[in-house]
Amino acid sequence: MARIPLEDNFTDVIGKAQRGLHITDADLAGRAGISTEDLAALKSGRPLVAVLRRVARHLRLSPDALEALATNAWYPAQPNFPTGFAAFNTRYDDMTVNSYLVWDARSKQAAAFDTGADSQALVDTAAAEHLSVRYLFLTHTHEDHIADLARLVAATGAEVWSHEKEPLPGAKTFRENAHFHLGPLAIKTLLTPGHSPGLTTFYVTGLSWPLAVTGDAIFASSIGGSTTDFEQQYRATRDKVLSLPRDTVLAPGHGPLTTVAQEKQANPFFAR
Repeated sequence: MARIPLEDNFTDVIGKAQRGLHITDADLAGRAGISTEDLAALKSGRPLVAVLRRVARHLRLSPDALEALATNAWYPAQPNFPTGFAAFNTRYDDMTVNSYLVWDARSKQAAAFDTGADSQALVDTAAAEHLSVRYLFLTHTHEDHIADLARLVAATGAEVWSHEKEPLPGAKTFRENAHFHLGPLAIKTLLTPGHSPGLTTFYVTGLSWPLAVTGDAIFASSIGGSTTDFEQQYRATRDKVLSLPRDTVLAPGHGPLTTVAQEKQANPFFAR
């Protein structure tokens, strides 16, 4: 399988932190003791390590993790699920978006998470594994995550569930700490808002590894963006996602799989 690129590069991370903290270029340059020209060069994509490390400290970012990202020195080790889990990465405009399928191998009951831009591969996998897709859980209702909703529902007959703060016509709604079951699989909802009001992380146990489907709460080496609720996004992700067991696999809305342990070490927003 082709390696999925990281969702954000180091300039994206700097931009998200700067916008979220409402720090202007002039203010950031002054705090970091660098010229506005050097800051502009850094933000244009030049990995000026000394400048980067100064900037990181004033954006609450880990200098070491940001440097590793800027120098392409890190990519998350990819976990292996022998059965019961499949990931799908589909192109949406100028980016790619993920969707996921989990199932109980014995009962063949399954749940899908988001639709991606094209749900055909998910539908084909469900058919090949002889699965009954009982639920379609939506991490949030931004268009790229529900782009193929109608076709996926028509193909599987799945019940659609979204958070009560982001209702959709025809969908059932849940609150935080709702519980669902597929045989031995347990699925718990964790509200992780900021990027959107009802952004939900689904914590799944009963597979080979604990799994958190995070939508746009966190990505490998980055975080979901928010210009209005950045602090809420940061705290919810830190307190509810990164507090999960260290071996929990994180299945984000964009970019590759990662784990809680890896993000605590290598995510510029959370590494210390």
